[in-house]
Amino acid sequence: MNETNGILLEMDDTGDNVKILQEKLKILGFYHAMITGSFGNSTFVGVKAFQNANNLEETGVVTADLWRLLFMQTENEENLLRLTLPLSIGDEGEDVEELQTKLKALLYYTSEVNGIFDLETENAVKRFQLLNDLTTSGVVNNQTWNRINSLYGNLAPCAGGSSSDDNNNDNNYITYTVKRDDTLYSIARRYDTTVDEIKRLNNLVSNTLQIGQVLKIPTESTTTDYIDYTVQRNDTLYSIARRYDTTVDEIKRLNNLVSNTLQIGQVLRIPVGENQSTNYINYVVQRNDTLYSIARQYDTTVDEIKRLNNLVSNTLQIGQVLKIPTESTTTDYIEYTVRRNDTLYSIAIKYNTSVDAIKNLNNLTSNVLQIGQILKIPV
Repeated sequence: MNETNGILLEMDDTGDNVKILQEKLKILGFYHAMITGSFGNSTFVGVKAFQNANNLEETGVVTADLWRLLFMQTENEENLLRLTLPLSIGDEGEDVEELQTKLKALLYYTSEVNGIFDLETENAVKRFQLLNDLTTSGVVNNQTWNRINSLYGNLAPCAGGSSSDDNNNDNNYITYTVKRDDTLYSIARRYDTTVDEIKRLNNLVSNTLQIGQVLKIPTESTTTDYIDYTVQRNDTLYSIARRYDTTVDEIKRLNNLVSNTLQIGQVLRIPVGENQSTNYINYVVQRNDTLYSIARQYDTTVDEIKRLNNLVSNTLQIGQVLKIPTESTTTDYIEYTVRRNDTLYSIAIKYNTSVDAIKNLNNLTSNVLQIGQILKIPV
């Protein structure tokens, strides 16, 4: 949008500027029709309603002052101080140079950084908007700026050459660029980590991701005094804490949780103490399991299982994790939580053992595994 101070939008106008106008009126609740880019009666009514709500003369015409007011009410105030009005083809200057530099770093712009908003720049902007669920107008409004700055800010720490921080962190994480349909959960599963660990490492306060966002992914753990637990239906932090002889606060601390809300499938780190390491094993309830069948399988009693798990009935749920008492003090196995695409063969190869050894140690009668199932792996 060139020289927006001199542009008036009114009935029967069309184009990208009208789309932006409709988008902002819609955000503020003054426009309820489709984003068409055509200044028709619905847009006219919306503009007048916005003017009325802001004690302006109800002309239905968009002036430069009205543009500023729209931006002030819909855009990030910090960016508003730097860029009040949109950039579009034909513009020149430092803002365009900054735009090209950031889009180039994000791999959307491949031409020379020259400070001229030409067709190449517009195409890069449109690609960015399309892949980031923005109105594909080619016009850089503050909403587009905010998204660019957010992604560029995440990229910058990973693109800064060698520093003391880089040397300290090279072995602790890799960088990953978010793709369409990625979620924190799917990324965590892919890299054998947890959602909360990724959020902690990247200082994220929500689970929302943006296409092109660069994340630090932890590659190794610095502690071994916990187990991984996959949240099941009806789980609460309190029920999990009781099951593993720990506290809600300790689970929240270890997982950097700020609330008690859990999601099914969320992977939590559960702290374990010395008294937990040799007194029981974890068992994930399978279809057709009963307390009696599990007790027979592990040479214990129904009452002992109920006591250890604070159960008040014999009812079990598929996927429920039970502590099974054991008198064994051996440390010749580790516990492994089955993940997507795992097979007994792949696990055996990973831990330098055999399929039969794993099946024997876990009393398995088939090779079928379930995500979240906990296996004893001989070492």
